[in-house]
Amino acid sequence: MQFWSFRVIFSRLKAIRFMMADRTVPKTKKALIIAGIIYLFLPFDLIPALVFPLSLIDDVVVWLLIIWYLRKELDVYWTGEKSKDLSKKYRNRDIVDDVDFEVEGDKEAEAETTEEKNNV
Repeated sequence: MQFWSFRVIFSRLKAIRFMMADRTVPKTKKALIIAGIIYLFLPFDLIPALVFPLSLIDDVVVWLLIIWYLRKELDVYWTGEKSKDLSKKYRNRDIVDDVDFEVEGDKEAEAETTEEKNNV
């Protein structure tokens, strides 16, 4: 997937809101987003604010690194692949997915039902 196009970057920025609302996302990833927001508003910069446009470069670089680090997690929310979290609804229950099964019954009962169908 392209990382450096503006469309992708803005889509990932929009996905941050949904990622932060999801309870299944680890707190460390949420803390990274919060640290990035705090960094935007702090008065110090890695590049001194001698010239205004240059002082924004470090903020942009920090956010590009955050987006790059969280790219896989954000792409889940951006592309809509995140399914509904049913962990609370089915807590403490055994759930088996993707199982093929056959019901084996009485051979005599099956024969009787087959005879009844043939007689009708």
